[in-house]
Amino acid sequence: MNLKPLADRVIIKLVEAEETTKGGIILTAAAKEKPEIAEVLAVGPGGMVDGNEVVMTVKVGDKVITGKYSGTQVKVDGEEVTIVRQSDILAIVE
Repeated sequence: MNLKPLADRVIIKLVEAEETTKGGIILTAAAKEKPEIAEVLAVGPGGMVDGNEVVMTVKVGDKVITGKYSGTQVKVDGEEVTIVRQSDILAIVE
């Protein structure tokens, strides 16, 4: 199945947490911190949303930070992705 976001929606996938620390210590699944950074998989076309013109500033491949509880999680082909509005994206990680 292929998802195509509409209007100002963006499809993101959380980046996996690091399995080792900077010092080389291997972390167990319970010790891993929940990831805060996501990768943009697809971007809607923008346009008129709620009477306002929305220009999409994120692009596929960008690493972004979103609000902790924002968006809708869906499972596509066994993979969990989240659909958020562009306004729910707090920052682009460079």
